[in-house]
Formats: sequence, C-alpha cells, structure tokens
Amino acid sequence: MSVSASVSARRLVAAALAAGAVVSAVALPASAADRRPERAKVEISAVQYDSPGRDDRTNRSLNKEWVELTNTTRQSVNLDGWTLEDESGRTYTFDGYRLAGRATVRIHTGEGRDTRTDLYQDRRSYVWNNDHDTATLSNHRGRVIDEESWGYDRHHGGGSRH
Repeated sequence: MSVSASVSARRLVAAALAAGAVVSAVALPASAADRRPERAKVEISAVQYDSPGRDDRTNRSLNKEWVELTNTTRQSVNLDGWTLEDESGRTYTFDGYRLAGRATVRIHTGEGRDTRTDLYQDRRSYVWNNDHDTATLSNHRGRVIDEESWGYDRHHGGGSRH
C-alpha cells in the first residue's frame, strides 16, 4: 500500500468515527427507562394529630386534626378504594377520588364538604391519638403504601386519648 493510500484510509476511518460520535450523541432515542411512565408515589406528607387549641369535640376542633397525602409524581393517581387507618382500626375509605400529579390533599376528621384539596371523614369524635398512633395508607388491594407513627414511649406503654 502506498503512503498516500494509507493516509487516505486513516482520514476516512477518522471521519467515519467522528461522524458516528456526532450521530450517537444527537440522534439516538432516549432509553426505554426514560420513556416509561413514572411509577405512582403517594405518601403521607404531614399529620396534625393534636388539633391546636382545646379538644372540645366541636366540628371546628375535629377538622383541625388531619392527615395530608402528597402525590410526588406528575401522573394523577386514582385513590378509589384506598384506605387511611389508625391503630384502633378506624378507617376512612376514599370514594371516587383522584389525586392530581404533584398535588396534596388534606383528610380532616370532622364533617365538611369535600373539595379537590380537602376531604372529610365526617366523624364526630377524634381519630388520631395525641400520645401515640400510626396512620396507615393502603391501596385498593390492601397493600400498605405508607405509614407515619408518632409518640411511642416503649418503656412506659400507652396513655390516654385526647
């Protein structure tokens, strides 16, 4: 092979490699993982288990006791049939509610009119223990999605409610 043919071959290979690098950096599609929809993630983001002020069992006081759920993804999540339960088995079941992406809903203990951002259990007594309790969120199949616990003193045991 002549010197000029060898130089031409090297230039051709170098040009092909450079073109391939540009094409792969610009033209390749996103990976399959990038195209999959986000997996729904709903979590208990806050709990107000001790309503501020006197626990006088008024509807106003009951509604100051609440649990917040946040959808951390961009996709809406159908919560129909999901439950929110305390340790004593008091259960709130979501009925036909859809939580928008990146949205938060507050579930109040007392009575009220449901909106997109506030739901009401329509109870006439407190649900969440001030001294200790666990809020458990489960999906429509009964699978635990998230839990939030507070106030446990393992050395001294229980205590009174409100």
